[in-house]
Amino acid sequence: MSASSSKAGQKADPKAKKTGPQARAKAKTPSKGKAKASVSLPRRIAALGAILALVAAVGMAIGKSGGSGKRGPAASGDPSADPMQGAYARAEQATSRRKDGDPLALGRKDAPVVLVEYADYQCSYCGKFTRDSQPELVRKYVDQGVLRIEFRNFPIFGKDSERAARASWAAGQQGKFWQFHDEVYAKLRKGDALAEDKLVDMAGKAGVTDIDRFRSDLNGSASEEAVKKDQEEGYGLGVTSTPSFLVGGRPIAGAQPMAAFDEAIAQARAAAAKKSEK
Repeated sequence: MSASSSKAGQKADPKAKKTGPQARAKAKTPSKGKAKASVSLPRRIAALGAILALVAAVGMAIGKSGGSGKRGPAASGDPSADPMQGAYARAEQATSRRKDGDPLALGRKDAPVVLVEYADYQCSYCGKFTRDSQPELVRKYVDQGVLRIEFRNFPIFGKDSERAARASWAAGQQGKFWQFHDEVYAKLRKGDALAEDKLVDMAGKAGVTDIDRFRSDLNGSASEEAVKKDQEEGYGLGVTSTPSFLVGGRPIAGAQPMAAFDEAIAQARAAAAKKSEK
């Protein structure tokens, strides 16, 4: 799901640390018959990566024209007309967590459509999506029980991005993830604007009350592991730019017009309805 131009999103810093499959390639392969259950999900995600990268390449061409192009047979709204529907369904199953009480999620756990967002807090296009599109998605779909939004921390611009990602997770431990998330994205912040003391100030504005706990969670191993898990999921899918989305398993790259999300949600909703009929 990499963007081919700056208009489609922001690319990963090649010098930034990657924790995806490539970084793990040298790890020792487990012996036969061991830990099959523990590696099944990463393997399924990695297997979907190549397919979704090809699908995203088509989306990129549409994105360059402002999202106004036709998307082939699925434009009719009939999910059975889309030859990629099987891959979308597998991607949705592999990436949608649907956990009770997930602080990084908005909407009903059983919503028919899940939008998974991979984003970096230094990404200007991620901020644009948060300010321009997210409120409308919440009003039109989340509040109506149609859509669930699940955020994934995907820092690609180095240590400042990683610190901000851990801070957002820490705010979530006090039930203030989305308030903190929106505060950070209220304007473009880079470098020193995401220093720990600045993040603490934003946490206070977001309603985080226990600042000592916030600092501890920000710098703790649990936040580091949570961010790493999100990164590995994204890299396994072929995500290399932000923002990147899966809507019912359908990849969308970049801060696309609202119409692109409307279309993807309509198609994913139709597919979910068709599945429930079986």
